[in-house]
Amino acid sequence: MRQDPHLERRAANFRALTPLDFLERALTSFPGRPAVAWRGRRWTYAGLGRMVAGFVALLRGHGVGPGDVVSVMSGNRPEMLAAHYAVPMVGAVLNSINTRLDAATVGYILDHSESRLIVADPSCFPLALGAARAAGIAALRLVDPDSPAEADLDLLDSPAAPPSDLAAAIADEWQPICLNYTSGTTGQPKGVVYHHRGAYLNAIGNVLAMGFDARSRYLWILPMFHCNGWCHTWAVTAAGGLHVCLDRVDPAEILAAVETHAVTHLACAPVVLYMLLNDPARAGRNPERRVTVATGGASPTSALIREMDALGFDLIHLYGLTESFGPVTMRGLSEAEAGLPVPDRATLLARQGSRHPAANRVRVVDAAGEEAPWDGETVGEITLAGNTLMAGYYRDSEATDAAFAGGLFHTGDLAVRHPDGDIEIRDRSKDVIISGGENISSVEIESVLHQHPAVLMAAVVSAPDGKWGEIPVAFIELRTGHDADAEALRAFCRERLAGFKMPRRFLFRELPKTATGKIQKFVLRDMARGDAGTPS
Repeated sequence: MRQDPHLERRAANFRALTPLDFLERALTSFPGRPAVAWRGRRWTYAGLGRMVAGFVALLRGHGVGPGDVVSVMSGNRPEMLAAHYAVPMVGAVLNSINTRLDAATVGYILDHSESRLIVADPSCFPLALGAARAAGIAALRLVDPDSPAEADLDLLDSPAAPPSDLAAAIADEWQPICLNYTSGTTGQPKGVVYHHRGAYLNAIGNVLAMGFDARSRYLWILPMFHCNGWCHTWAVTAAGGLHVCLDRVDPAEILAAVETHAVTHLACAPVVLYMLLNDPARAGRNPERRVTVATGGASPTSALIREMDALGFDLIHLYGLTESFGPVTMRGLSEAEAGLPVPDRATLLARQGSRHPAANRVRVVDAAGEEAPWDGETVGEITLAGNTLMAGYYRDSEATDAAFAGGLFHTGDLAVRHPDGDIEIRDRSKDVIISGGENISSVEIESVLHQHPAVLMAAVVSAPDGKWGEIPVAFIELRTGHDADAEALRAFCRERLAGFKMPRRFLFRELPKTATGKIQKFVLRDMARGDAGTPS
């Protein structure tokens, strides 16, 4: 067909894709519908719109404009949700910072991102303030509803009115919307740049994949700072559902919220599910009302599936990366599979599954880039290509080019593909340890251990753990004539690493190496499973 000039896009038939349109639709179509619940309070979508408008006024008052980076360090509070709309509304870029990071890493992120200011909740504010002063930027503290202070920033009851066009500042759907830092495979965090197009499409995909609709009540356990809550910050709004905010992970509070708000969906790391199973509050759970639970980072075990099913929770196993806006594949159970014995269900749910709607094209390829046979045995690398991939790593063209080499995004995860299309990961070539849903760089821990005067060589690998999914285990080869025990190294690491990155065990031995001197980490992984060597 000939492309005539009169068929070119026009202002009337083209609009840049942006998740800001989800909120605009909510404000015009169902402003009185409940949108947010937190600590006994509720806001309608009109109320959320006013909160966002108040946030926008604050940003503009601090001189924030198009292209600026705004950092937010907060738990799952209403203001954190509002930031996902307010920051891009002024054309700026949202930088959500992991609340578990140490001061040095937060300072690095503020400096590398060239952030204009940081907004933090009361629990994070002391750390954020110190990092902000070092970076020479302003730090604003969100109000503490338990002890409000005049100096705090209270956006919860903003009277401001949102504009008629929330997306007026979005000139291009490839425009950055978020900047998320991930440790990746090195100790230096990398800034992953999300665009409006990908955020919009991934949110729509999540609506379809998770079954969100106007009756959905989504409980915020998954941190909004983690891949922007897997884009559920926008997806739940797109469906017109209720955001039930929970700004701390407490099993009793989670179970109470599930009952109080008739929660239909939640997402979390497997460690949270084990916390629910071990809490006495589970006795009050009504298993007749089913809840869909999305989880990732570690494969569900038979015991977990059996006990969660008895509590009324139906599991979906997800796989993805920060670079892919969160999950790109999912594995649930069909109606027929749901009736299988628990061990068979666990075998199926252990797989990463296949792509969900609007996600990237997912392939398992060999070293030559050819697709591996779907035989459940041939191992290849998972590669992605599609609209829900990052634009690249901020201020790191070399890493971006490497990630997209050959016209595909290389995950570094090694997997097989089964005849039915299911993908199943067999190893992680990047040596990233996923503990409690958080990525931990083995290289970062090793670099810290190598600073100890008694350590000749250190190698950190993952070991399976029933609670956390994986834990870091450190193998230490000491210098001749030097001595150090596990407690000394643990204290040394505690001063230099965030708590969740701490090795859980220290094993002392000569490290196995290849003929060229490369440490054989696959040998160490096997040892870690059996605690070989001289343990801590």
